[in-house]
Amino acid sequence: MDLETCSPVVSHFKWPDYLVCFLMLLVSAAIGVYYGFKRKESSTNEILMGGRKMATFPMAMSLLASFMSAITLLGNPAEMYNYGTQFVMIGVAYFFATAIAAYLFMPVFHRLGLTSAYEYLEMRFSRSVRLFGCITFVIHMVSYMPIVVYAPALALNQVTGIDTFAAVTVIFIVCIFYTSIGGIKAVIWTDTFQVMMMFAGMVAVVIRGNSDVGGFGAVWSATQRSGRAEFFNLDWDPRARQTLWNMVIGGTFLWSSTYSANQAQIQRYLTVPTEKQAINALWINGVGLVVLLLVCCWAGLVMYVKYAACDPLAAGLVKASDQLMPLFVMDTMADYPGVPGLFVAGIFSGALSSVSTGLSALSAITLKDFIGGCFGIQMEDSKAARLSKWISVAYGMLSLGLVFVVAQLGAVLQAALSVHGIVGGPILGVFSLGVFVPWVNSKGAFAGAITGLLFMSWMGGGAQYVTALGQMQFPMKETSVTGCNCTIADHLLSNQTIPEYPDVFPIFAVSYMWYAIIGWLVTVVVAIVVSFATGFSIPKHTDIHLLSPVFVRLMDSLSREWQTSLGWPHKEERNARKQTEMQLLNAQ
Repeated sequence: MDLETCSPVVSHFKWPDYLVCFLMLLVSAAIGVYYGFKRKESSTNEILMGGRKMATFPMAMSLLASFMSAITLLGNPAEMYNYGTQFVMIGVAYFFATAIAAYLFMPVFHRLGLTSAYEYLEMRFSRSVRLFGCITFVIHMVSYMPIVVYAPALALNQVTGIDTFAAVTVIFIVCIFYTSIGGIKAVIWTDTFQVMMMFAGMVAVVIRGNSDVGGFGAVWSATQRSGRAEFFNLDWDPRARQTLWNMVIGGTFLWSSTYSANQAQIQRYLTVPTEKQAINALWINGVGLVVLLLVCCWAGLVMYVKYAACDPLAAGLVKASDQLMPLFVMDTMADYPGVPGLFVAGIFSGALSSVSTGLSALSAITLKDFIGGCFGIQMEDSKAARLSKWISVAYGMLSLGLVFVVAQLGAVLQAALSVHGIVGGPILGVFSLGVFVPWVNSKGAFAGAITGLLFMSWMGGGAQYVTALGQMQFPMKETSVTGCNCTIADHLLSNQTIPEYPDVFPIFAVSYMWYAIIGWLVTVVVAIVVSFATGFSIPKHTDIHLLSPVFVRLMDSLSREWQTSLGWPHKEERNARKQTEMQLLNAQ
């Protein structure tokens, strides 16, 4: 790396790097063509659900790819570099969230044979609650997809010289193509291929970088000396950016909202024929999440050791933290033709998988919830299947157009990524009320969802506003510029004294890792209060299939007196009702 001047470094790709990226895009497109022509009959069940005959492993890889975006691959290493290893403890939350999704929520959705997760909200509550969930999801995904493509493309442009808008356009066109042509099968199999690309790119870089700086022992020793080795920060102050508590507790709610209350993930584990396969796939995905987390985080520690004597951020060699990893790759692997291309192919694979996930889910939502559910428009299945393809194209083109809007937002890009926590908490709250609290009525659920989303939008929006004004910063781990062979500015971010907690309106200073659980709590509390004020629902009148099997077993274990007082239908009553229904059905 040239350190004679403190100017941004740009190391342009060579032809083998472009070839690797081209081949990745070609394979992704070819998978779409294969499944587009392989399908003998076109139906919504095939396009949106893969005929519910998908295999366990590819579905697990698709779950892994869906929200392990390019931003994750660039952001996790930068997190280690700037703030230390506390973030690694979110891996514990991955396992809790996996168990919650696999055993508490998934059985309900799988047994109902849903296509859209939000169909459940109308079955359990009302059409207005279903509509709230759909609109929230559409806004979330349409705003997220441009960011998840543009942000890494911009970071790569400023380090590798790849044209930002050319990369974004190609990614969207390829993604729209294989998603609309091949349906969910193409999405799942391209996700599987793209996960392999992500792992291959990151592992190749980590192995070489680790070797260059002296191996695992040298990296860990330097990490400890720098104060970055931190796993058990037990601070309960909610303003603390990252602690063991908000990583594990807050992370569990954040990732539960992704796997238990998000159409993009629910749609995937409904494509396998049995609940056992879905459970296995969720656990494979959970293990994969932890492995990818550890690889990315170790990459960040290796990166710190390499630049321990000259912080590229402080020296002005890069402009933002998400450019650190591309700089490290070009600096470490430049003498290995094609390997930088493999890394960038992995980054773009992350972007492709996130966008294809969004397009597939948005197509299902629009067809099932808006056209069929809200407007009541019925059409032949073959016509609906064709329409679903054009819906994917339309959402893809809309998101591509929004990239040019996102490009003007500057610092707001990072702020927009907090939407996961802001939106996820209230949505998880509504689904939790549905499967665990049969006493909550539709008025309560709707009031809770609206209140939760508005409150979290105010809270998260306020936090981003004071951050944009420079009023909220968090202290980063120390870095050095003593080894830089250039003139450094007098005022360095790495040497500034930043208060441990921001001096702003307290609720705006709460860590983003608490957003999901706060949104969940507000939604649940308001829903219960409003349901109490408007008349609780009677559990006897709730279809038992809409409740979590674990909750049903728990209620059945109570004494008969408790069941009666809580309005819970006794097992004998349910069996008698079921026999009556079967007799009526046989008589017809």
